[in-house]
Amino acid sequence: MTDAGDLTDEDLVGQVLVGYAYGDAAGAVSAASAAGNQRLAGVDTPAEMVHRYRLGGMILVARSADDPTAGTNPTTNVDSPAQVRALTAGLGAAARVPLLIGTDQEYGVVTRIRSGIVQLPSAMAFGAADDPALTERAWAAAGADLAALGVNVDFAPVADVLGPGGVVGSRSFGGDPAAVARQVAAAVRGLRSAGLAATLKHFPGHGHTTVDSHVALPRLDHTVAELEERDLPPFVAGIAAGADLVMSGHIEVPAIQSGVPASFSARFLVDLLRGRLGFGGVVICDALRMVPAMRWPPGEAAVRALLAGNDLLLQPPDLAAARRGLLDALVGGRLPRTRLVEAVERILALKRRLSARPPGDLSTVDGPAGRGAALAVAAKAVTVLKGRWQPAGRLRVTAAAGRDQARDWLVDALRAAGVDVVPDRAPLVHLVGYGDTAADLAAGATVTVAMDTPYLLATAPSPVLLATYSSSRASMVALAAVLAGHACAPGRSPVPL
Repeated sequence: MTDAGDLTDEDLVGQVLVGYAYGDAAGAVSAASAAGNQRLAGVDTPAEMVHRYRLGGMILVARSADDPTAGTNPTTNVDSPAQVRALTAGLGAAARVPLLIGTDQEYGVVTRIRSGIVQLPSAMAFGAADDPALTERAWAAAGADLAALGVNVDFAPVADVLGPGGVVGSRSFGGDPAAVARQVAAAVRGLRSAGLAATLKHFPGHGHTTVDSHVALPRLDHTVAELEERDLPPFVAGIAAGADLVMSGHIEVPAIQSGVPASFSARFLVDLLRGRLGFGGVVICDALRMVPAMRWPPGEAAVRALLAGNDLLLQPPDLAAARRGLLDALVGGRLPRTRLVEAVERILALKRRLSARPPGDLSTVDGPAGRGAALAVAAKAVTVLKGRWQPAGRLRVTAAAGRDQARDWLVDALRAAGVDVVPDRAPLVHLVGYGDTAADLAAGATVTVAMDTPYLLATAPSPVLLATYSSSRASMVALAAVLAGHACAPGRSPVPL
């Protein structure tokens, strides 16, 4: 692999860009996908985009109704393991320099690839299980599946510590900085053992904010001392565990700099992250498609983000404009070539490490080791928050609107556990999940189960309240074992209630 100092200006600029594309294949897409790529980058296919712009990376995207980040992803280009593997192979073949191929595989509500590979419970379920050794094993298995698909960067784990009303929700491992730090470090170790690059996000901490940075600029009114105590410990632990990337968040912290997102501030990315925390890896900004980053035109945002200390620029909304802005700033002297070379040197160093380990065997994905680890986490996460459950041989099961998949999984698991699931005249188990409100609770439920953050249960009238923190299949199997009386519920809420 070449050195950064030997690259042309066009190659250097390309290496700091991480694009997204329309279409589920690298070289052949539908007319609608080609039109989308033309609007974004003036090309027809993802492969053309990689080649023309000499991109450093690509992100695989997907939309989901339950995904709080769906607005950042205008399309879906992932489906089955075989399709993803073919797509990543085609993207890699179009690249002049080995490509970083990443995705937001956090598990829980933010999960891009949802079928055919191991599906872990949410981060909050890991926090409730509170078993770092198991966390490391589970994320290693999940990472191995991603690697087999040709993905080499996971934009996870979330290192945000959740505060009251925090918008990050079950994407966070919990509300205790030390406990979250243990989980984050374990997830990083697991991903790295599988050959993936792990990403800590959203620096310096999105968990205590109540505004979604996709739609507006959140403000964190912590003092520097509070930031160090409440928000930074998981980032410190993740860096110590070997995290390859840190994602800068579109978050304002006036105690350090007012009016500027941390993602565009050298005080955060150079002075704090590199200077005080000692991070030597790659800094990637959160998506430039997000509202706080779009206060500037795409070219200007790209220049500002790079000058602030980001090395990779994620999802510019107009790839051609971002590239043009960087090249103009480079030629005009506003962007020092040394800053660009510094960024690319870090990117190439990461690529050298990742390229030493080729993709795994596709036939190994979603294997027994991964499924077993996911189920073990889910079983340790189930929590009794109120009451005492007496197992019953007959149950009714209902769910809030949009939770049919989780309900079906639970019904199947209950029947497999020997419980008769009937339409009436039996204790009612009611499921609620991400985004549900008091209107989604069931007045006559004997048991209400939170499949996301447990806060909604404060208004639930049921005598028994349980939490799985996740609506994954493994979580429903673990819940069924508890309801059937075959297992206890050993979890502890990772957030204060």
